Amino acid sequence: MVKQISVFMENKGGRLAMVTRLLSENHVDIRALSVADTADFGILRLIVSDAEKAVRILKEQHIAASSNDVLAVELMDKPGALASVLTLLEEKKRVVEYAYAFITREVGKAYVILRCGDNLAAEAVLREAGIPMLDEEALKAM
Repeated sequence: MVKQISVFMENKGGRLAMVTRLLSENHVDIRALSVADTADFGILRLIVSDAEKAVRILKEQHIAASSNDVLAVELMDKPGALASVLTLLEEKKRVVEYAYAFITREVGKAYVILRCGDNLAAEAVLREAGIPMLDEEALKAM
């Protein structure tokens, strides 16, 4: 499992730039991001090089941020790879709450972040099926 940062912010111009600038100025590298919004507020989800540092920096600037565990799944970069992982989880009754993808410099690989209703049980299903998973150390090495 890896740590994901969730940032809660008003849906106003410049907020996303401000958060990413703060992280950049403090040498926190963004590996993946997802934005979900409503009319008034948004949730920015981030996978970063140093989650603990990112949360601290954001909170020091009075930005609502927290971290939680998500799964980082390695897939072959080919049609159907994600579908097979999601089908496996569905067959084992493991609910995926949300997902977003990211890429790295490694050719032929793709990665997806999954938040499941029960991350530990979902991780066990995926590992039993031989699906590679990333941890914090692997993520930092990318």
